[in-house]
Formats: sequence, structure tokens, C-alpha cells
Amino acid sequence: MRKEWEDAHSVTEELVEGPPSRRANATLTACPSGQYLWSIGGEFFSDDKKAYFYNDVFRYNPEKDEWRKYVSKVCPGPRSAHAIATSPSAGGKLWLFGGEFSSLHQNTFHHYRDFWCFDITSRTWERLDTKERPSARSGHRMASWKHYIVLYGGFYDPGITTRYLSDLWVFDTQAYKWREIKFGVNEQRPSARSGFSFLSTPDGIVLHGGYCKEYAKGKRPVGVMLNDTWFLNMTIQTPAEGASTKNFEPLKVKWEKKKQASTSYAPAARSGATMTLWANRGMGVQFGGVTDEDVNEESMKSVFWNDLNGYIWTAKGRWVSLVLKRPKKAKQGKKQKKVVQQQQRRGDEHEDQDDEENEHVAAPIAEEVDLDDPSLTVPIPRYNAMLAVLKNTLYIYGGIFERGSREYTLDDFYSLDLDKLDRYACLKPSGIVIDENDESSEDEDDDDDDDEDEDEDDNMDDDIEMDDQAPVDQGYTGSDEDEAVEGEAEEAVDDPSSLRTQATQFMGVARDNTRSAEDIVSTPLPGETLAMFYARSREHWAQVAHTKRGNDSRGKELRRDGFALASERYAEYKPLLKEVEKILAEAGLDEDEMRRSAAAGPSGATQQSRNRR
Repeated sequence: MRKEWEDAHSVTEELVEGPPSRRANATLTACPSGQYLWSIGGEFFSDDKKAYFYNDVFRYNPEKDEWRKYVSKVCPGPRSAHAIATSPSAGGKLWLFGGEFSSLHQNTFHHYRDFWCFDITSRTWERLDTKERPSARSGHRMASWKHYIVLYGGFYDPGITTRYLSDLWVFDTQAYKWREIKFGVNEQRPSARSGFSFLSTPDGIVLHGGYCKEYAKGKRPVGVMLNDTWFLNMTIQTPAEGASTKNFEPLKVKWEKKKQASTSYAPAARSGATMTLWANRGMGVQFGGVTDEDVNEESMKSVFWNDLNGYIWTAKGRWVSLVLKRPKKAKQGKKQKKVVQQQQRRGDEHEDQDDEENEHVAAPIAEEVDLDDPSLTVPIPRYNAMLAVLKNTLYIYGGIFERGSREYTLDDFYSLDLDKLDRYACLKPSGIVIDENDESSEDEDDDDDDDEDEDEDDNMDDDIEMDDQAPVDQGYTGSDEDEAVEGEAEEAVDDPSSLRTQATQFMGVARDNTRSAEDIVSTPLPGETLAMFYARSREHWAQVAHTKRGNDSRGKELRRDGFALASERYAEYKPLLKEVEKILAEAGLDEDEMRRSAAAGPSGATQQSRNRR
């Protein structure tokens, strides 16, 4: 048994060239017991729509400028958007919770709710299975305070809608036990969110910003950039003398909202701005981010940032702009100043003579580039960069940049002395070539429907009786691309195990965003009534009916035939959607969420998991 355990927990160490391969939503963490950086996991989406998820562990040594990779059989599965906290005890530990995974072709996706501990001394992983623990999620954050690990927020995406979370959990590293902190109805606390900043301080934890989506009835989901700041005040209490300690909870927490003065400096509202702890100065250091503006349903304007800001949490809390400083030029003596002034006067006289002789000739002026300008060393704008501070040095790895319709996952690596703020040092340049000519390909809606079509739509209820009270068929986004799923749906009704298999396949096909537009529009969405499905796809079914009828088609008859075809398709998918409803009920989705997602249409159900600005 000892031999088997040693084999399973054996660790191989390898010296590798440079940082990890380019990836996003990994973690970069300062070592709690040494001058190292630890990088774990991450994801990469290639141009051919393939997804790669990682579970490798890398360590960076700044003194030697070297990366080492550690591999063990017992370790967390490949993931991204997970959270890590640290503790210095027993040689140092890294605590990991949650995250998400997608298969290569994105037809299988799930969130994790496992909890792991990485021992820095032995380089080994241990999975901690506790009876009570947080639910599965991604985009959450964790921070350590004394001997507690604090977890907040994140999101859960079962396929139809993204549900953002606002629960607060605490793990006691001494008792090895999770506990959810409950708050009263009237107690103030942050709203649900993911992708926020979460920094540990001596008195508690600072929370800033984040991202969520607003779901309005009958409207598409809209992304919201959060710009508020909260402080989780934490204290440890001791029981009163003689009191029972059976149900006594020593940890007391309370949320306090930090108010920002209207006249004080603050960065522009943004999401995807990473903030890391600079403990030596009692400050959080924020880099980059993106500001999105929804122009309409088809397009979005985005501004990407590469500025550096600091948040000082003492007192009321305040923001400062961390601007690079220009190097001081050597002072000139009196004689040097006099010579320079004479040269300038002579140069001005020559310029005046030249102007008189060549009134109509404009000579081009060549602007010299100041090689000492520190702004030339600043990394390009990005969001979701990986940040960490060791002593007084900031390290930045990768991130995501977008130009037009393309997304670029960066792989450059920088450092910056925060005490000097003189210039960024590029430890590894990016090998990514960004196409400067790639412009956004925004789809324009052609409103070419004539008045007759609008009148026909308005009179729809007079021509067809549609059942608005049809059962709510809940589940993942539907697709008829998989012929096996479509052809065997009715046969599987009498076989529960077969139906569950078909429903699982159905959910996998639904996540394929390479399907044709015709396929997407002709498939009923879980949560759609027959009326909702027909209202969304009636143009498609009218075209199908027109093709079948030929030139004999007429308005009212055409609509009746189209509705009959839509009804057949809706009935065809009903067994699968009901089975998917059971699957999602187990995941905790309720009827209202299903209806909201169905009202948003297919576009609201594709790649929700990646939209965590």
C-alpha cells in the first residue's frame, strides 16, 4: 500500500524554456514561503474553434529567470477560471477550488466543485472532500485571512443562462471545515458577480468591481461592469467566561461599502481588470481591463486598457494613478547653458532667413523618438492579465486582446519595479502577430419587411390559435444537427436510460457554435412554449411551406402550413426537452430562468461560460 501511494504521489520536475504556453484564465500566485511565482491551469481557444484546458503546475524563479514544471499523477483535472489562495504554514500551501472544463470540440462542458491543497515543500496535491462545501462555479475569488480561506461569488452556467452568485464561504484550515456565512435580509452586501478583485488585508478583505449579466423579461442579457468597492470586516471573538463553546462561532464578519468621493481620482469603469496585493505598501495594484458598450444586439464597442492604478484600503480607501516616471536628465552647467542658448539663437536666425527665401516651400520635420521615454515599455492593452507581486516587483503574464472579430491570447511576460516605476522590463516578448487591418465585421440588420408582412404578423392571433399555456420544456439549447438524436427521440421515450443518453448528447450538440443559422432557428429552445418557438422561427417555417406549396401559396394558408410544420418540430423534440428539464432541475435551474433564457433566443445560450469579462 505504501508503494502504491508513493507511485501515485510521485512528482517529476522539469526545467522548461520560458513561461507556460499562451493561455487565459490561469492563476499566477506569489509563493507564501519563498520568492517564487506559481502558475496553474488555464485555457486556450484556437482559431479553428478548439478548446485546450490545462492542469500543469509551473514555478518561476526571478533570481535565476527560470521556469520549472511539476507533474504528478494525483492532481486536479484540467481547468480554467478557478481560484487559489495561499497560506504560509508548514512550508506553504496553495488552496484551489472550482473552475470549469470544456472538451476539445466544446460539446462537453462542466463546472468543478472540488477542493485541493498543494504542498509547496513536497510538490504534491491532496484532494479535500468535505460534506459541506460551496457549489460548482467559475470566476469566483478566494483570499486567505489568518487561518481562514474566504470564497465569494462566481457564476454557474448549466447551458441556458449564466447564474451569478453572491454567497460567502469560509474554510477553516485548522478544523478542515467549510461554513457558509449567512446574512440578514436588511444587511448590506455586494451583489452577485464574477471576475472581481479580492484582496486580503490585516483587518479583512477588499472586494472591487467584477462583471455580471442583467436578465430582463423578454430582452436579451446585457453585460454589466461593476465599479463598486466593499470591505469585509473580519474579527475573531472569544467566548464569554463560563459560556458554552458547543455552537460558538469565533469568526465574525460584516460587509461595509466603501464610498468614493466624487472629486477624487478613480479609474474608468471596466471589467477584466486584474488586481493583485502589494503587501509592503498596503495597496492593491490594478492593470488593464476592458470597457464594453453595447451598441445594439449585433455589435459591441470595446476600449482596452493598459494603465496601472493602485487602491489604498486604509481609512475610507482611495485610488492613485501609478504613472511611469521619466528619467531625470543630467544638469547642465552655466557654460553649457550659455552655449546651448547661443546655438538656439543662431538656429532661429537661420530659420528666419530660410523662411524669407523659401516662403512657399514647407520642409518636413522629422520627429525624434525619445528612447528613454518609459511609455514605450508599457505592455499593449489587455484584459484578464495574470498579475502577482513579489516584494516590490510586479509581474504580468499574458491576457486577452481583441481587434475586430478576432481574439488574441497573449503570451508575453513583464516585470516592473513598483518602488521606482521607471520602466517595464520585457522578460519574454510576445510571439503573437496582431493584424492591424482586422476590423470588426458587424452584421447590419436589413429591415426589408413590407407593410403587408407586418400586417400579417399583427393579425397572427386571428389566423392561428396558439397554446400560450403549453408546458415549459426546460433544458439546454436544442439542435437537430445530430441525426441520431433527432431520429431516435420518440423511440427512446419508453426507455429511461436511453432517453437520458439522448438528452446528454442533445446538450452536447447544443453547445456547438458552428451550426448553421437554419439549424439554430429551426430547433426549439428549452423554456420555449410553442407560441414562443413559432414567433422566433416563423419566417423559416413560412419559407419551408412556400417551397413545398410552390406558387400556389397564399398568406393565410402559408402561415397555417408554417405553424403546422413548427408544431411538428416542437412535438418531435418534446421528449428530449423534458428529459433535459429533469437534468437541469437537478442542477438547480428554476422555471423563471428557463423562460428568460428562451426569451433571449439562441444567441443568449452560446459560449456563456467564456463571457466573464
